[in-house]
Amino acid sequence: MISKIEIGSLAQELELKAGDKILEVNGQKPLDIIDLSFFMAEEEIELLIEHADGERELIEFEKDVDEELGAEFESAVFDGIRRCKNHCVFCFVDMIAPNMRRTLSIKDDDYRLSFLFGNFITLTNLTAKDFRRIKKYHLSPLFVSIHAMNPDLRAKILRTPLGAKIQTQLDELEKAGVEYHTQVVLCKDLNDGAELDFTISEILKRRPHALSLAIVPVGVTRHRRDKFPLKQFDKESAAKVIAQVEAFQKKIRAESGKTFVYLGDEFYLLAEKNLPPAEFYDDFPQLENGIGMTRNFIEEMRNAQCVMRNDFAVDVICGTSFAKVLKELVADNPNVRIVPVVNKFFGERVNVSGLLTGGDIIEALRGGERDLILIPATALKAGEEIFLDDVTLDDLRKIFAPAKILPIHDGAEFKKVLGGNFL
Repeated sequence: MISKIEIGSLAQELELKAGDKILEVNGQKPLDIIDLSFFMAEEEIELLIEHADGERELIEFEKDVDEELGAEFESAVFDGIRRCKNHCVFCFVDMIAPNMRRTLSIKDDDYRLSFLFGNFITLTNLTAKDFRRIKKYHLSPLFVSIHAMNPDLRAKILRTPLGAKIQTQLDELEKAGVEYHTQVVLCKDLNDGAELDFTISEILKRRPHALSLAIVPVGVTRHRRDKFPLKQFDKESAAKVIAQVEAFQKKIRAESGKTFVYLGDEFYLLAEKNLPPAEFYDDFPQLENGIGMTRNFIEEMRNAQCVMRNDFAVDVICGTSFAKVLKELVADNPNVRIVPVVNKFFGERVNVSGLLTGGDIIEALRGGERDLILIPATALKAGEEIFLDDVTLDDLRKIFAPAKILPIHDGAEFKKVLGGNFL
């Protein structure tokens, strides 16, 4: 179903409207926007449309080969999202609060969303038909959750015997000419130590198809009900992981000039270790996975061509893990107050800015006066001004008026706003 028509687009010229459904392109039914893109690559098109009132219309037209339709859709997949059939011991979806919005409970494991948006998949639900389609359309790169290359351990972590097939599944991707990024959610005393050494070594053997490996620490919320024992990292154990992985990183950089295996920012912040320099992250291949996000923010702020002002009072909202970094960045501006928000909704050990809720932010801001409040955009639903607990940015604006409230997306925007570029 079409959700939006771009102004001046082919879709507008064809008089398509939001609410119309595309049923067929040249007699073929598209399963997703990948199919649609390939079907629409022809010069002569027959488009079978179903309008909002149920009437069907066949539209015939000619177009340039590279001319796009110019329509947005309610979903990137038209035949339904492939749901995850695993029961991973650390599944975050199973750790959210009850009665939250339905979309937060959707566990996807869809290779199409992996290709389109960088969603991580386990490969456990891929069929031979899926592999053929991946090869046909050359859907590369994909993003694969590894967690462990020991087959028995991976099956234990994913809680499915299909998890043990990771070696043959990666072989199939490589036969199809597909490159892939990988990740490990690391759990203390489960897939760390010697198991992590083995996983890193096995993924390194799969270069150049394997493009990167990200290692992120497991997170646990207070809503977790799973009886499987999960241990989180503390300052000392996080430092051990850093030392362990650095040994690989130094060797890999000496051989190839690339780091390849990267640690999540939380390890450095938890261990109170200095973040690696920007060049260490190469081209930030897993930035959306939180790898190098802190360093990237710092570099963006430093490179922004503006000067911070100190003639207005600012409250900056952040998770507790990022507070120290922000305080150092604004140390010369006494009118900027960093407000680390304790995550009471998910639990105090959940300390990242992206999982802050509106309710906890409201509580942290009670009392005091300020001209401006800055909110991490990652805490809001993509494309909307709503937090995970369904509190909206407008709710905050009403409570804290006349202070202006702005979501901040990156370091450059942060510095520009502190320079007065919000009036």
